[in-house]
Amino acid sequence: MNPVLRTEGLNKRFGGIVVSDDVNLTIAAGEILGLIGPNGAGKTSLFNLISGVLRPDSGTIRLNGQAVNGQPLYRRARMGVARTWKHMLLFRSMTVMENLLVAPRHYVGESILQVAFGRRSVRAAEHAARERAHAILNRMALDDSADMLVTDLPFGQQKLIGLARALMNDGPLLLLDEPMAGVEGAAYETMQRVVRQEAESGRAVCVVEHNVSFIRDLCSRAVFMANGRILQDGPVEELISSSTLTELYFGV
Repeated sequence: MNPVLRTEGLNKRFGGIVVSDDVNLTIAAGEILGLIGPNGAGKTSLFNLISGVLRPDSGTIRLNGQAVNGQPLYRRARMGVARTWKHMLLFRSMTVMENLLVAPRHYVGESILQVAFGRRSVRAAEHAARERAHAILNRMALDDSADMLVTDLPFGQQKLIGLARALMNDGPLLLLDEPMAGVEGAAYETMQRVVRQEAESGRAVCVVEHNVSFIRDLCSRAVFMANGRILQDGPVEELISSSTLTELYFGV
């Protein structure tokens, strides 16, 4: 059976700076893969290549066996590549609900013809999107915040809204870029629970994270990157105890 995501010989450089060096990666349905490494290792750049923000210089990206290299970001989103962003990139002048309603991967209201001649289907799609958004917020105990501006929420809850927006895309692949940065307490527990539930539902999940406890708790397998290359791929505990990882992280 094909993995949900497979990258083959993925390369990307900016002048003399190599951000992806022959990266071969697979993620299976229902798996939570940890992607770890020091700052500048190429982890976020890899997410940008997979999601279509960047185009690789060479190599192939396959989603459920289909090459997506030539597809722009919005088409990859429609194909089911959902992601969060390291700095959230929430729409700060919009409510929580409005932030979520921009994210479904199939929304007929994006078509001018549908808006003009298919108003009933547009209203039905909007109703379905709102129902999905309320269900996701309810899972995070944030349904009462639907009509609040995102800037009125505490930081941890804003991080959860970033995840909630990604979950509005019901596709097979979920990329989480440092979801735990600055998150603690109840928001930490909620993030962990929801990510685990998404994998249990059959999604392939990849998490870029410096919080080793979060990776330990959720992932059975992790990939260690440095200087755009995958140096190790294996069980989480094996990687965390690796002398290579210790040296690159801490210099000892």
